[in-house]
Amino acid sequence: MAENSGRKLIVEVCSAKNLMPKDGQGTASAYAVVDFDGQRRRTTTKSRDLNPQWDEKLEFIVHDKDSMASETLEVNLYNDKKLGKRSTFLGKVKISGSSFVKSGTEEIVYYPLEKRSVFSQIKGELGLKVSYVDDDPPPPPSADADGELKAETAPPPAAESTKEEEKKEEKSEENKQDEEKKEEEQSKPPEEEQEKAKAPPDNPKPKEEAPAEAAPPQPEAEVQNLAKPQKEKHIEIIKRAENNHLSVNDHELRSLSSDRSRSTYDLVDRIPFLYVRMVKAKRANSSESGSKVYAKLVIGTHSVKTKSESEDKDWDQVFAFDKEGLNSTSLEVSVWCEEKKEGEEITENSLGTVSFDLQEVPKRVPPDSPLAPQWYTLESDTSPGNDVMLAVWIGTQADEAFQEAWQSDSGGLIPETRAKVYLSPKLWYLRVTVIQTQDLQLGSGSEPKLRSPELYVVKGQLGAQVFKTGRTSAGGSAASSSANPTWNEDLVFVAAEPFEPFLVLTVEDVSNSQTVGQAKIHVSSIERRTDVGAEPKSRWFNLSSDDESRPYTGRIHVRVCLEGGYHVIDEATHVTSDARASAKQLCKAPIGLLEVGIRGATNLLPVKTKDGTRGTTDAFAVAKYGPKWIRTRTIIDRFNPRWNEQYTWDVYDPCTVLTIGVFDNGRYKRSEEGKLNKDVRLGKIRVRLSTLDTNRVYVHSYSLTVLLPSGAKKMGEIEIAVRFSCSSWLSLMQAYTSPILPRMHYVKPFGPAQQDILRHMAMRIVTARLARSEPPLGHEVVQFMLDSDTHVWSMRRSKANWFRVISCISRAASLARWFDGIRRWVHPPTTILMHVLLLAIVFCPSLVLPTAFMYCFLILLLRFRYRQRVPQSMDPRVSCVDMVSLDELDEEFDGFPTTRSPEVVRIRYDRVRALAGRAQTLLGDVAAQGERLEALFSWRDPRATAMFAVLCFVLSLVFYVVPFKGFVLGAGFYYFRHPRFRDDMPSVSANFYRRLPSLSDQII
Repeated sequence: MAENSGRKLIVEVCSAKNLMPKDGQGTASAYAVVDFDGQRRRTTTKSRDLNPQWDEKLEFIVHDKDSMASETLEVNLYNDKKLGKRSTFLGKVKISGSSFVKSGTEEIVYYPLEKRSVFSQIKGELGLKVSYVDDDPPPPPSADADGELKAETAPPPAAESTKEEEKKEEKSEENKQDEEKKEEEQSKPPEEEQEKAKAPPDNPKPKEEAPAEAAPPQPEAEVQNLAKPQKEKHIEIIKRAENNHLSVNDHELRSLSSDRSRSTYDLVDRIPFLYVRMVKAKRANSSESGSKVYAKLVIGTHSVKTKSESEDKDWDQVFAFDKEGLNSTSLEVSVWCEEKKEGEEITENSLGTVSFDLQEVPKRVPPDSPLAPQWYTLESDTSPGNDVMLAVWIGTQADEAFQEAWQSDSGGLIPETRAKVYLSPKLWYLRVTVIQTQDLQLGSGSEPKLRSPELYVVKGQLGAQVFKTGRTSAGGSAASSSANPTWNEDLVFVAAEPFEPFLVLTVEDVSNSQTVGQAKIHVSSIERRTDVGAEPKSRWFNLSSDDESRPYTGRIHVRVCLEGGYHVIDEATHVTSDARASAKQLCKAPIGLLEVGIRGATNLLPVKTKDGTRGTTDAFAVAKYGPKWIRTRTIIDRFNPRWNEQYTWDVYDPCTVLTIGVFDNGRYKRSEEGKLNKDVRLGKIRVRLSTLDTNRVYVHSYSLTVLLPSGAKKMGEIEIAVRFSCSSWLSLMQAYTSPILPRMHYVKPFGPAQQDILRHMAMRIVTARLARSEPPLGHEVVQFMLDSDTHVWSMRRSKANWFRVISCISRAASLARWFDGIRRWVHPPTTILMHVLLLAIVFCPSLVLPTAFMYCFLILLLRFRYRQRVPQSMDPRVSCVDMVSLDELDEEFDGFPTTRSPEVVRIRYDRVRALAGRAQTLLGDVAAQGERLEALFSWRDPRATAMFAVLCFVLSLVFYVVPFKGFVLGAGFYYFRHPRFRDDMPSVSANFYRRLPSLSDQII
């Protein structure tokens, strides 16, 4: 038995809503079975209730605190067969252990019930409260622990007698049970069947528990200690101690692939590096100690020094030289001593030199242990007997010492050139519902002065975000019997962890342009909400003035909460990479793993000059997926940099986008004026995960195209390797049927304008937080990766979107032209075949849908061989970068408000007016078509409506006589009639419709 870690998991099964009727009488008698870490609990049965209320707490022992995040809590709902026809499945809920919260902070969360298979008929929600509590560790078990455990787990005598009576009743109904067992085996959850099949044979169940295995649990709450099934993984088998079994969830691929030493850098090339670890030096003459010493490493034209330290201190520095850039076959290490003489002059004396042949340096490949440093004697004619401790080996970028080492291709130990991983701050929506105010006091008097003509507004401020309510007056509304200003308006802010200290609410008198008072609310004390059903409590806050003589100026009634059921959108919606809710309790387990290898770039163009003589590029790459940002190291002065770095992300939704950008590093070196330069963008690519096959490696080079005011320019190419791994096909398929955003976005959605404002607020917060990191990720990099300028007017984007619409309409137009060619007998055999198809449809209408879907299947099957083999990225042709003028590009790069001359603005304004005029005409034509149809039924043209009414009456009598099949057949033959029976003029119905009036003549 596993040792107790002192932690308990408490699962409170609260209630369920809108369950599927399963007993054949329109109801269900539901009970819940909860499984966690080999332990099983069940609730009581709620008879004939589709909205059962349990409110039962179930406790589980957590055997290992560290592995709790990789466990999965599974809750299955069943219909009790004793009260219904048979035990049937009502739905299940799976909760990852990483979403468990500590006791005291849990909230009721309603999870939608999931299907067991594709054909299951499941609906409803299950409300749960899941938390854990840490107790004192139990004392070590004594020798008779087994006996005590048996005594503790033994049921009371009353329970035993009750069970014996139930067993007798089951024996009397043995014939009925045999018939129901066959039905139950078909509807039994696959989890129970797997556990039954994987149960170890050396621990057989007693005979008394056999009926409990064959049938669902009894109505009373019971505890079943199931044997822990051992799950085999195709990636890795995790073994634990004999008395501490660990079950690995299929969805928790992260825990299996997080071992960096096992599969790191399998998507990229291994780059050989020469590593030199300098530890310390020792002088033969100890009396001369006290001065500072340093070491110098020389390999051909490469020369680098360690830091100067006193002899009793260690250097403990690692140097990594790119082996391909070395121009010598020997390494020379020399130690120097710095001594101060009279006049504060510093002299340097050599303590000796030691050389290494690079062809004889040993190689080290992880997971080998680090190479132990050794003492080497320094060769010197002036001061013999000195030693230096160091280690030299040949390794790759997978070496543990690489990240903190001095790197020759990255400029040494410059912080701005190092590889880093950044995390976006966790964002929440902060909703403030302003209800009303009372006892507002104006002026210096202490008496309340309520004057109805005043207009009041409430201003909320959180950091740099400021929002205001609408204006209202005290008692100004006739419907309101109260003299207190009332709003009932919502103010929504974006809050980032760690939160701002205060939310400031200020009541202002707009008519008199003065502040009545303000209230400060601690953001850390605000209640968090995860579901729309849990309405937060309203609170009263006193208003105070800046004037010390007026400590009380009224009070304000508000309802404040942190919305955890939303996902704070901080990037463009069409390239989103994460859609999880802010609350940890609502986050599901990952469905897969994304591995990206940034191999390198080729043929980069120079973007700056070095020493004023030649062009150069110091390139680095940035990748963003979800809240995780990665930045590769900067390769100094190379047009074909090879990074060969590999990173991983957890995938929660396959319909997301990975963004990778390449930049020139301008921040690691200041300009001549001493100012920091900005990073220059070289281009970016996007890869949509849904276009990738699972468990397949894609290695491809993509063009880097950047849009400049002078036009589109190809800056080079980037080579990446991508692999999307998924452990469960069922979870992947279910992700396509689930909503994209959390439930709150659909139950209580934001308006489009408000959502756009909140998105830009979130972008600013993420940009500001990442710019405060060390080394900072520049705001120009973050804004370029997040596409923060997609809302700005661009003639190029308008043309691209217009051609996208035309491309979609052209397919329908092509189909219409094909039908028109058939009806005009352009290809007589095809027209004859359409006549035959029309006869088949009329006389065999049941074959219409099967034939249509079969055609779709065959078309998809034929197009499978022409599918895209390589995931597509940004397309310059679709972006219309070659179809715009320089003035249109200059307009796109112009800021808001504009900084161009009035003459240029006038020209652009006239161009937009001409384009808007054509769009205005198009909208008017579309509106006229609907207005003509409306006029046909509103008697605007009495003669046309009367003609249509008579036609409807005649057709109603005709269709009473003529069968519908005959009408369809006649109409079809009339449509496909030969051209010699056709007229070149428009049809009668088209002429009649075009003569109907519209509202165009009523527009001024």
